[in-house]
Amino acid sequence: MDDSETFTQLPIRMDPASKAITTSSSSRALQEELAALNNLHKSLLQLESPVPPPPIPVNQKRSANITKLRESGNAEFRKGKHAEAIKLYALGLQMALGRPHWEPSGLVRDEVAGLYANRAQAHMAMSNWVEGLVDAEASVEAKKVGNAKAWWRKGRCLMEMGRLEEAKEWVGRGLEMEGDEADLVGLLKDIEEKEKKA
Repeated sequence: MDDSETFTQLPIRMDPASKAITTSSSSRALQEELAALNNLHKSLLQLESPVPPPPIPVNQKRSANITKLRESGNAEFRKGKHAEAIKLYALGLQMALGRPHWEPSGLVRDEVAGLYANRAQAHMAMSNWVEGLVDAEASVEAKKVGNAKAWWRKGRCLMEMGRLEEAKEWVGRGLEMEGDEADLVGLLKDIEEKEKKA
């Protein structure tokens, strides 16, 4: 009879607590294979970050929740409830930043950039210029190009705080990244006019 048509059932057991696999067989090859398998299992358990599962699509439920928090924050902002909007944006940020490391980083950057930019606007509406500046800068750090609102918001915060030279430099850098974006060009003119009056 051909060997490929037969098999030998081996006495293999798994310890329910440690998940280690053992055998009562005296086969040296089997003992070595199981030792290698158990060592691999132990080393995977010692990793600080969770072992990623096989590639799967982005967690759509998390994406939907982040979008819902951003939209709820926008609705509160439109109602003039800026403090409530800030809380909702913060929850959205917490959820976006809590994505597993194996999910696409570009998605996280886009979500975070939008939420920071929106929260900066809410802070600005309350004249919290420092907080607005910090959030706008965080938004730009997450997404430098295609984020003219965040560039404008930090420039505006700097201008409102009287830091005109920094504001002018920041808006100049924003124009380099965004091209001749109308709002940034307008803000630069406002800063220059304020400098002349100072």
